[in-house]
Amino acid sequence: MEVIIENSLLAFTVLSAITFGLVQVIKKANIFQERFLPLLAVVIGLIVTVIANFVDFTALHILTGIAVGLSSSGFFNQKLIFGK
Repeated sequence: MEVIIENSLLAFTVLSAITFGLVQVIKKANIFQERFLPLLAVVIGLIVTVIANFVDFTALHILTGIAVGLSSSGFFNQKLIFGK
């Protein structure tokens, strides 16, 4: 059981880092307005998670993808979402 938890945490960390990097590239390219970046991070998190788990994809992976996107976007940094 510990091995599964350790592997899950490692995968979550790696997917979050990949998602963060992709969002930063898009942010620097000025493709989207800053207020849409958290939503974009969730979408990219879902896509990255689907790609990483395409063999045995389940509904739990959808929740994981959302969590990856939220964690990489700084979900707790609400000023980008709601303004000042």
